[in-house]
Amino acid sequence: MSPPHAVVPDLSHKPWTFVESGVTRGDTSKKHIALVFTGGDFGEGASYILDVLARRGIRASFFVTGDFIRKPDLVPHLRRMVAAGHYVGPHSDAHALYAPWDDRTKTLVTEEFFKNDLKKNIDDLRQLGAPRGTGPVYFIPPYEWYNADQTRWAREMGVLLFNFTPGSGSNRDWAPEGHKSFAPSRRIFDDILAYEQKDPHGLNGFILLLHLGSERKDKMHVLLEPLVEELQERGYEFVRIDELLKVE
Repeated sequence: MSPPHAVVPDLSHKPWTFVESGVTRGDTSKKHIALVFTGGDFGEGASYILDVLARRGIRASFFVTGDFIRKPDLVPHLRRMVAAGHYVGPHSDAHALYAPWDDRTKTLVTEEFFKNDLKKNIDDLRQLGAPRGTGPVYFIPPYEWYNADQTRWAREMGVLLFNFTPGSGSNRDWAPEGHKSFAPSRRIFDDILAYEQKDPHGLNGFILLLHLGSERKDKMHVLLEPLVEELQERGYEFVRIDELLKVE
């Protein structure tokens, strides 16, 4: 299902953090952060986010579902991401839940479904010129939830499954007003910076997840520029996910 050169090597020697064999943080000795944006049903923040990244000279990583790719009004943003040198990768075609929230050890999808669904997502992205490179394809699972089965199946396809680094609360930016997970964007902003001070390693090797859009009215993407500006002032360098988690 993947080119012969797309192989995920043994990663056990890497100074990374693993959960269910998926990578959740890079090297904590380096002040590198990978900004990761995911998109499914919504993408209203894409243009603004790309403008901010261009102004700040940052290369980020974007992961989108089949539904995102199939929205004609969002395709120009994907082409712009590719042209600007960002990493653009799969987030699954159907955005299925792989494991129950209350029992991660169980698997809700078959290996056949998983591989066919992921292959379609990758094939559709390749029509847009992504993902680029000769190494493994990087993949963040739908709902950012998975278990060791999906990590193993992905590697058999030459795909490296990773997830966001927990702790900062950045991933709450999807939740609309009234949802139990909702937090105002300013609180999310403040919590990210507070976590940077709290964690012994700061945000070194961090995979910082945000979303390309959501139903919420209080949009987090409008705070992206002051957030990256503050983190750059604190000495962090933003890199693509394939640079943060370089397998060679």
